[in-house]
Amino acid sequence: MTKIDICSYNLEELIQELKNIGEKSFRGKQIYEWLHIKLVSDFDEMTNLSKDLRNKLKESYQICKMKKVAQQISKKDGTRKYLFELEDKNVIESVLMSYDYGNSICISSQVGCKMGCRFCASTIGGLKRNLRTSEMLRQIYEVQKELGERISNVVIMGTGEPMDNYDNFVKFVRMISDSNGLCISQRNITVSTCGLVPEMKKLSKEGFQITLALSLHGATQEKRKELMPIANQYSIDEVLSACENYFKVTGRRVSLEYSLVKGVNDTEESARDLIRLIGGKGYHLNLIPVNPVKERQYEKPDPKNALAFKNKLEKNGINVTIRRERGSDIDGACGQLRHRFLADEEDDNK
Repeated sequence: MTKIDICSYNLEELIQELKNIGEKSFRGKQIYEWLHIKLVSDFDEMTNLSKDLRNKLKESYQICKMKKVAQQISKKDGTRKYLFELEDKNVIESVLMSYDYGNSICISSQVGCKMGCRFCASTIGGLKRNLRTSEMLRQIYEVQKELGERISNVVIMGTGEPMDNYDNFVKFVRMISDSNGLCISQRNITVSTCGLVPEMKKLSKEGFQITLALSLHGATQEKRKELMPIANQYSIDEVLSACENYFKVTGRRVSLEYSLVKGVNDTEESARDLIRLIGGKGYHLNLIPVNPVKERQYEKPDPKNALAFKNKLEKNGINVTIRRERGSDIDGACGQLRHRFLADEEDDNK
C-alpha cells in the first residue's frame, strides 16, 4: 500500500485528516508544528504524541524525506549547492546564498524541465516529473536544519518551470508563508517563469505578494524563439502583457531576467532592441552572464562587454543590474550539478 504524503497537507487538511481517523482536532495542529516548524523527519520524534498514535501514523502516512548525496561549497563566497536524492531515486538541486540581509535559498520545482531553453543544463534529459508540495518545502527544511539559521528569502528559480507545476507551487507558497509554519514573508519570495501566459494571469488572482521574474533572454520575438522554445507558443507581446497585468493586479514589481550570451544577445543591436522594448516601462532588468554548459555552444560574454551593455541600457533610462556571480567556482548554474551527477552515474553503469 502506498502511504499518504502527510507533509503536503496544509493545516486545515491535516486537521480534517486526523478527524477522519478518529483523532481530536488539536492533534492535527501538534503534528503540523512538528512537521513545519520543528522540521522533524520521523514520527518517533513527535514526543507529545502517544506511542499508539505514532504507530497509527506510521502505518498509513509518510514524512517526505530527501537524502543529501552531494554538496559543493564555494571558496569565493560560501555559496552552497546541494544535490538531494528523492525517495524514487531522482535527484534535484538547491542553492543556499548568505547575504548581510539574511539567508536566501533557490529551490527546484520539478525533476528536470521540458521548456528546452537552449543554454540551460536543466533541460538536458527533459522533464521526469513534478515535485510534490512537500518536496519543495523539504529543500528549505533540510538546508535550514543543516545551517542552524533561519532562511528568510526563497527563490523558485532552480530546476524546472514552476508554472508548469502550478497547483503544487501555489500550495507551496501558501504553506511556506503560513503563520503556522516557517512564516516566510511573501514579499521575500520570488518565482521565475519562462513565460507561461495563462498561468501568469492565474497567479495574479491568487492574492499573493510574491515577486514575479520573467526569463526574457531576448528583446525580439525572433531572438526569444532562437533561445527559448516557449516563444513559439506565446509571443513576446503576450508575455509582457501578462507581466503588466500582474503588476496592475498585485502592485508587485515584475523583474526581467536576461542571460547574456556572447555574440547572441549581448550586441549593440540587442541593446537597442531592449531599449525599444522596455524603455520607460519601469521594469528592473537583471543581466546574468551565462554559465557555459559543455553540451551547449554558448559562451559567457567578456566582462567589459557586459558592463558596456549595462551602461548603454542605463543611459537610456532602464533600471538594470548585472547579477553578482555566486558560486562561480562550483557547478553554479541551474542543473549543472545534477547533470554531472547523472552523467557520472551513467558512465559507472557502462
